Amino acid sequence: MEAVADLLVAGPTRGPRAIAALAARVVGGGVFVAFGVGKFTQHASEVASFEDYGLPAPDAFVYAIGVVELVGGLLLVLGFLTRPAALVLAGDMVAAVIVSGVALGEVVSLTVAPAELAVCLYLLWTGPGMLALDQVFMASPGSATRGHATGSHR
Repeated sequence: MEAVADLLVAGPTRGPRAIAALAARVVGGGVFVAFGVGKFTQHASEVASFEDYGLPAPDAFVYAIGVVELVGGLLLVLGFLTRPAALVLAGDMVAAVIVSGVALGEVVSLTVAPAELAVCLYLLWTGPGMLALDQVFMASPGSATRGHATGSHR
């Protein structure tokens, strides 16, 4: 279990990469939250789009994607379960690029989605960065300083 926690929090907690990860989490997560909320507040419009994509059960699909984007975005903003959230959201963005971007030429899916995919890939690589709840809740109990994973000051 300790190895899993170390994997989740590994990465810099100070310095330029940690600051970049914080910025990526907050900005990228905020965009996911906004789009997730839109799946609920503009549900009919989103369902119409999902019907154009040819997805099964578009009404249910919009709700499901809305939950993924809203919860995933909040997790990124908070820096909690950052890497798992980034992985799921990266998959969401790959699907958006393919299904609505490449297939239908939708501008948002050819601009915002690839940018969000890049954010997710960066967070998978670098970890949550500074001011992340991952360091608080997942730091190994034996680490010298609670809230910092061993070897995370790069």
